[in-house]
Amino acid sequence: MALELRQSLKLSQQLVMTPQLQQAIKLLQLGRLELVDTIQQEIEQNPVLEDDFSTLNGEAATPLVEPAPDQAVLAPSEQTKEVNLENPSNINDIDWANYANEYEPISSYRPRGDSEEMPSRLDILSEKPNLQSHLRWQLALTDLTDGEKEIGENILGNLSREGFLEADIAEIVEQCGKDEDDIQYVLEVIQEMDPAGVAARNVQESLLLQLERLDLKDDLPAEIIKEHLHFLETKNYIAIARTCHRSVDDVVAAVSVIVGLDPHPGWAYSNEEPHYITPDVTLQKVDGEYVILLNDDGLPKLKISSYYRDILKKKANAPAETREYIQDKMRSAAWLIKSIQQRQRTIYRVMESILKFQYDFFENGVAHLKPLVLRDVAEDIEMHESTISRVTSNKYVHTPQGTFELKYFFTSSIARKGGGDALSSESIRQRIRQIVQAENPDKPLSDKALAEIFAKDNIKLARRTVAKYREQLGILSSKFRKKPKLK
Repeated sequence: MALELRQSLKLSQQLVMTPQLQQAIKLLQLGRLELVDTIQQEIEQNPVLEDDFSTLNGEAATPLVEPAPDQAVLAPSEQTKEVNLENPSNINDIDWANYANEYEPISSYRPRGDSEEMPSRLDILSEKPNLQSHLRWQLALTDLTDGEKEIGENILGNLSREGFLEADIAEIVEQCGKDEDDIQYVLEVIQEMDPAGVAARNVQESLLLQLERLDLKDDLPAEIIKEHLHFLETKNYIAIARTCHRSVDDVVAAVSVIVGLDPHPGWAYSNEEPHYITPDVTLQKVDGEYVILLNDDGLPKLKISSYYRDILKKKANAPAETREYIQDKMRSAAWLIKSIQQRQRTIYRVMESILKFQYDFFENGVAHLKPLVLRDVAEDIEMHESTISRVTSNKYVHTPQGTFELKYFFTSSIARKGGGDALSSESIRQRIRQIVQAENPDKPLSDKALAEIFAKDNIKLARRTVAKYREQLGILSSKFRKKPKLK
C-alpha cells in the first residue's frame, strides 16, 4: 500500500481556554486566604490596579506612589528623587531614632535598655524549634568526639516525626561506615536526652525509656509493658494481677503511671502551625428568616487607577508602546475585577441553594442533615457540577450550628427498609456517636449490635459500614471501650 499526502477540510468544535477564562476558574476554586494573596500579587504586578480606600474614609483615594510603565510619561517633578549623600537635608529626613527598628538588617542586634517601654521587633522574633534542632542543640553540648557527633547527626536524621528511630543499627553502620559498638553508644547517649523516650525503635521501648528516667525500670509498670501489653490494651486488669501475683489495686496504680507517659515524645516539638479558618459566608437568622452575608472583610477593594486613565485620555503624545502597555494592563485589571465579582455572586447563589435543601439542618442540627449531591445544586441554579465542586472546595460558612466547609452539606444517602425518606451518612455518624456515648461501659455495643439498633428503625446498615463510620469518628472497637474489671 503506497503512502501519500492529502489535504482535507474538517469542521469540529473545540473548547479553547483563554487566559482570562483560566484566571476566572482559578479564582473560583481559591480559598479566602489564597484569594487575598492572589489579589495582592496582582496589585504588585499590575500598576493599573489600586486598592480603593474611598470606601473607608468617603474620599477619593490618592495613591502614595504613582507607578508608571515608562518614565518618559512622568513629569520631572513626579519622578522619584535620588538620595544625595552630599546634601545633608535629605539625610536629616530619616527618623534615626527609629532606625534600628525599621531599617536595620534582621541579623543585627541592639540591646534594650531598662528605660525603653516597647521592645524592639528584633527581640520578639522567634521560631519554635523542631525535634531535630532541639536534639542537635543537646548533641553539641555533649563531650562526644567529632566522629561520634557525626554518627549522632545521622541518627537524628533518621528520626520520625513521632521521635522514633526508623533505621536499624545495620543501616546506620552502612550509612556512616562506623563500628556498630560506637553507633550503639551514641544511640544510648541520644536516648538520654530530652524528651524522654526519644530515639526508641517502637512505642514499647519508648515507654520503657521513660520509666527508666523515673527510676521505675524494675517495677510493676515496666513489667506490664514488657510482658502484658496485650492485657493492658484490653484493660484486663484482673489477668494482669493474676499473672504478676499482685493485687488489682497495685495494677491500677501501675496503669495510672503508664497512662501518664507519652507514647509519641516527638509530637511535643512539632513545628506545625495551626490553620485558621476565615468564613467566606455568614448565615444569620434575622426576624425569623435566614440572611446570607458574604464576608468581604480583608479583601482589597479594587479599582482602575484614574492616573492611567488620564494618560490615555489627555496625553495623546505618549509613546505608542506605553499606550499599548497601559491598555493591556487595564483590560487585565477589568477582567480580574469582573472575575472576583462573579466569584462572589456564584458563592452566594450556591449558599442560597444549600440553604433551601438543608433548611432543617440549620434549624435543628446534624440529625436533620439530608442527602445532597452536587447535581442537585447544579440543576437548581443552572450551573455545571464542576463549577459547584470548585465553589464548595475550601470555602466555609458560619452558621448558628457552627462553622462548616460547604462540602460538608453534600453527603451520601442511606436507604430505609420499605421506603421512606433516606438519611444522610453524616446524620448516621452523629447517631452512632450518641449511641456509644449512652452505652453501658460494662457491656459496650459491638458493630453488629449497632447495626441491629438501626435495623429496628428500618435503616439498612451493614456491620462493615458501621465499623467504617465508627473509625471515621475515632471511636475504638467494643473490646477497647470496655470498662476494666477490678474484682
